[in-house]
Amino acid sequence: MPSRRSSAVTLALLVLLSGCISPLSDDPPASVDDPETTANAAQRERVERVTGTAVVAADGENPWGSDPIVVGIEDAAGTDRDWEPLVREATAYWEEHAERYAGYGVDYEVRPNATDPDLVIQFVPTVPECDGAADAAGCAPLITDRRQVDRPETVFVRTSFSDESTVLVVEHELGHTLGLDHENAPREVMASESVLYTTARPNATDREFPWNDPEFSVYVDATNASDPEGAREQVRHAFDYYERGAPGMPDNLTFEFVDDPANADVVVKFADEPPCSPNAASCGATRGWDPDGDGAVETYSDLEVVLVDLDTEAVGWHVGYWMAFGLGAENPAEMPPPFRDASYRDRRSEWWETGDE
Repeated sequence: MPSRRSSAVTLALLVLLSGCISPLSDDPPASVDDPETTANAAQRERVERVTGTAVVAADGENPWGSDPIVVGIEDAAGTDRDWEPLVREATAYWEEHAERYAGYGVDYEVRPNATDPDLVIQFVPTVPECDGAADAAGCAPLITDRRQVDRPETVFVRTSFSDESTVLVVEHELGHTLGLDHENAPREVMASESVLYTTARPNATDREFPWNDPEFSVYVDATNASDPEGAREQVRHAFDYYERGAPGMPDNLTFEFVDDPANADVVVKFADEPPCSPNAASCGATRGWDPDGDGAVETYSDLEVVLVDLDTEAVGWHVGYWMAFGLGAENPAEMPPPFRDASYRDRRSEWWETGDE
C-alpha cells in the first residue's frame, strides 16, 4: 500500500480594528464623539514560486498507464456544493504541468458519477488521520510505481474551504498521486503547509457575540498611572459592571485578572502619548482572525485599551467604554447607558452603581 500524504492548514491572518476617544473639558460638558474605526485590509500571504528538478516515477513511466485517469467525485458531507468545476481546474493544472514536475504527461477524465473510476475525490467534513497531521486539509496516497495503484484510489478533501483554496488542496493531493512529495516543486502547490481560506463567514461586526467564548482574562499595567492602586480599582469596577450584566450586553461574561499579558484577552495599560490620534484620552483596538480572507475580522482574539493622562476617577469609564466596543458595540448608541452622551462629571461618577437601568 502506498503511504498517504496530507496538506496541513496554517493559521488564518490577523487584522486590526481600532479607535480613540478625545478628552472632555470641564466647561461646558460635551458628548463623546463616535470613535474613528479603521480596518487594515488583510495582506494575503504569498507563497514564492520555486522551480526545481522534476521527479521521475520509479519505473520511468506514468504509474497510472496511458489511458486517461477517470476521476469520480463524491460529496460525502452532503453539501450539495458544485465540486466539479473545482476538480476540473485542479486536473487541468496537472495536465499542463505534470510533464515538467512529475516527469510524464497525464490526462484526466472527470466524471462525477463514474461507476469505474481510477480515482475518487471525496469531499469530507474531517479528513481521516493522515501522515500524522492533526488538522489536515486533504489526504492522498503517494504513488510512485504502477504496482501501488489499487483502483479506485481515494483522495480526501475538507469541505470548509473557499473555492480558490479547495482547488489548491485538490492540486496538492493530486500531486501526491503523481509521485510528488512535500519537498518537490512546484512549491506553491506541494508545500506541506499553505495559507488556506474558508468559505465566507459572518464578520465580527455582524455577530451577536464576536468572541469564541465569554470567559475573559485581563492584564492591567498601571505602571504609568498617576495612582496605580486607584486605577486598578477603577478597572475592576468596569469589569464587575459587565459581570453583573450590563444592559444590552451578554449576561454570562466573566473576567479573571492575570499576571502575564501574553495570557490575556484584554490588556489595559497607561501611556504618556496616545498611540491612535493626537489629543486622544484613550484608545482601543481589537484584533482577530480572518479565516475567510475577506480583509475583515470574523472573531476577536484580543482587546487592548490604552489610557492617556486620565484623572483616576475617569479610568473605569474609559475601560468600560472600550469593553462595550470590544463586545461589538462600535456605535455609542449601541452601548450600555453610562457610555451614551456622558458628560465630564458622568465619566468621573460612580456610574457602575447608577447606570444599570
